[in-house]
Amino acid sequence: MNDVFDLGTLAGACALAALGLAWPRLSRRLALSRAKHPSLTGHARIAKRVAALVPGYAYDEARFFGADGAPPEVLARRRAGFVRLAAHLNTRHAKSIALTQSARAGISDLQFTGAYRVPFQFSRYLRQQVGIGAFVQRTDGVLVTDLDGQRFYDLTGSYGVNVFGHDFYKACIAEGAARAAELGPLLGSYHPAVAWNVEQLQRLSGLDEVSFHMSGTEAVMQAVRLARYHTRRPYLVRFSGAYHGWWEDVQPGPGNPLPPGRTYTLKEMDARTLKVLRQRRDIACVLVNPLQALHPNAAAPGDSALIDSSRRAGFDRAAYAAWLQQLRQVCTERGIVLIFDEVFVGFRLGIGGAQQYFGVQADLVTYGKTLGGGLPVGVVCGKAALMKRYREERPADICFARGTFNAHPYVMAAMQVFLERLHSEPVRVMLQGADERWNRRAEQLNLRLREAGLPVQVANLGSIWTVYYTQPSRYNWMLQFYLREQGLLLSWVGTGRLIFSLNYGDEEFEAVLQRFVAGARAMQADGWWWAGPGLTNKAIRGSVLREMLRHRF
Repeated sequence: MNDVFDLGTLAGACALAALGLAWPRLSRRLALSRAKHPSLTGHARIAKRVAALVPGYAYDEARFFGADGAPPEVLARRRAGFVRLAAHLNTRHAKSIALTQSARAGISDLQFTGAYRVPFQFSRYLRQQVGIGAFVQRTDGVLVTDLDGQRFYDLTGSYGVNVFGHDFYKACIAEGAARAAELGPLLGSYHPAVAWNVEQLQRLSGLDEVSFHMSGTEAVMQAVRLARYHTRRPYLVRFSGAYHGWWEDVQPGPGNPLPPGRTYTLKEMDARTLKVLRQRRDIACVLVNPLQALHPNAAAPGDSALIDSSRRAGFDRAAYAAWLQQLRQVCTERGIVLIFDEVFVGFRLGIGGAQQYFGVQADLVTYGKTLGGGLPVGVVCGKAALMKRYREERPADICFARGTFNAHPYVMAAMQVFLERLHSEPVRVMLQGADERWNRRAEQLNLRLREAGLPVQVANLGSIWTVYYTQPSRYNWMLQFYLREQGLLLSWVGTGRLIFSLNYGDEEFEAVLQRFVAGARAMQADGWWWAGPGLTNKAIRGSVLREMLRHRF
């Protein structure tokens, strides 16, 4: 009996000891799970599995117009409005559309953007009826002219390049090309502009060293590589919804390939994330995209995912700055490299970028797009200890990074012109009081929309805006086509992102404002924002889920 008791006691003691030994690891794992965002954007592998279950199907004509159960009178208005809108766009932009359609078979980007401009159920019928021209021929000020001579107010921002206006960058490219003409595309040796650019970037970034790359994605890749190399730790932390280029697993989400990676996707502006950073010893770096301040923990708001009206955004500068300061403190304490990815927002928030704007110094900063003066480029600025690519005490232990076109003379010369003009009087005027000016403009538009009884509002981070909707609807994505009819050019993600160049004057902005309201009025008049009893965002999502299950099973 004593033997049995002794054995049971021993087994229990061993179990408790094993639990005690395992508890720190289990505790860290639990903390990591709690710091992840509960949505699919926070769980990349689950998102990939879910994506594999989503069936491909397309609405027929009847379902296209009546997916929300609207009554016959409303359906008739929608059909008539859609026919008019399609005829207008197809006729007005015939040449641009024709070239786009003929080129589409050979340009994979056109195939992708065309298919994912709206929710996939609506896409096929829409593409059959409405053509979108991807080709344009010139820019002037804030205007873009297509092949048919039709002029648009540009709200694409060239995906972040166009901070100061098209004419600014055309001048940078032209003058830069003239400066580099005698050297031509000589590679390996440096144009003198390189040394001058480095001095300027050291001053602007507050960091010690600079390396040049071919794209923003490539710059971020190198920054992460350097962080891993110097910390000898494998993992990077990114925040749910943030974009850092399309490489490896830093771009998780439904359907994206996931090679074996070492990335934690955590919640932004959350104390549980700070706890994880304090506890773990395997984190090399934290990657921050300051654009997320507009919509923390949410993916880039494209209209292809706009199945209801749950999209929201809003910018609180003080709150986001406080978050970054906490992040800075924890990273310093734990020897984690803090990386600011300013490829998109760089210099739009001010000459010192997001670091100056939020009052936080990063360890590594990446730039791209606009810094090339209109030509492709990626740049890493960092502390000297982090930028070094070799170890003198172990000469075979290196962090090699090179590229055939790094520091291309034409890019470096255009960058030099850009950096010179960054301190010019016209740029100073555009940046001075920019926050107040663009906040005031956003509120002007919101006030007009509210006065007109339209279920649309905007939120902004300076001159980067996103549109959200205040009434449940399955057809909010239609607004991009009504805005196009009004002569407003949006990027392929639709109303999720409107990017103004800072050279928009009050008169030009007023023209955009009037056209935006006119487009929304026309959409409302055509019945797309019908609000029936029981039509809620939850009901819409439930309806779409049941629909998918029927098609899947």
